[in-house]
Amino acid sequence: MVLFSDIIPYRSFTSAFLFSIEVQVTIGFGGRMMTEECPLAITVLILQNIVGLIINAVMLGCIFMKTAQAHRRAETLIFSRHAVIAVRNGKLCFMFRVGDLRKSMIISASVRIQVVKKTTTPEGEVVPIHQLDIPVDNPIESNNIFLVAPLIICHVIDKRSPLYDISAPDLANQDLEVIVILEGVVETTGITTQARTSYIAEEIQWGHRFVSIVTEEEGVYSVDYSKFGNTVKVAAPRCSARELDEKPSILIQTLQKSELSHQNSLRKRNSMRRNNSMRRNNSIRRNNSSLIVPKVQFMTPEGSQNTSES
Repeated sequence: MVLFSDIIPYRSFTSAFLFSIEVQVTIGFGGRMMTEECPLAITVLILQNIVGLIINAVMLGCIFMKTAQAHRRAETLIFSRHAVIAVRNGKLCFMFRVGDLRKSMIISASVRIQVVKKTTTPEGEVVPIHQLDIPVDNPIESNNIFLVAPLIICHVIDKRSPLYDISAPDLANQDLEVIVILEGVVETTGITTQARTSYIAEEIQWGHRFVSIVTEEEGVYSVDYSKFGNTVKVAAPRCSARELDEKPSILIQTLQKSELSHQNSLRKRNSMRRNNSMRRNNSIRRNNSSLIVPKVQFMTPEGSQNTSES
């Protein structure tokens, strides 16, 4: 008959406690140098194990926080400094540009736009911060975007938009703020990150368009981030989207005026080029005439004159 005391040779609490510590901190068993007759060594061993566990927990937490900082990833998601309102596909659109500076991609990136402004209800209640969601024009059924290159996010100003009744002169007097939220999953860590920005009325440019920054050379695409927020003026009606829907002829007249002004500017450029070329030719002729060599007369001993050019 085999007794339990023969299998486990630890008959005191101290001996069993030391055996439990040995089980926790080792992967094998052998001879233990420390015995239960040395309480000071046991106390030092316990403190050493506790301090070691604390150090391991702190180091593991620091490494995890270093790799899981979502705000560091959000700093590489950039937005254009200004938003623009221009005509796209025959509709007034609110547009801004977003880009990613890192090579690692944002998975399932989505964009949400909200308009925050002060409103008054029909009952007379004043809502200082009234939030309204506005849709994003996306050809894909889902709201996700593929942020492989800088994109121009577009919102069509239609009847559902809170910007439907705002014209260019009224925009400067509007007390509103457009908040843009970009959310996505970091590819390397799988943690959700969020980047935000906002545009007030002074930061919205009416009748502007973003310049192209993506070029293709021999099948290779390159992005010029130095022109990320650059805009150019384009023809756009100064009226609101409601007036544009009620009177579509306004857009046609605006485009015709823009075409005429473009033709006039081309004519002026061509005339300036012709004038510059004529001035250049005249200056060249004058310089050539100043380089003509004068005639010199030589007297011979017989008194006759010989004329030569040198």
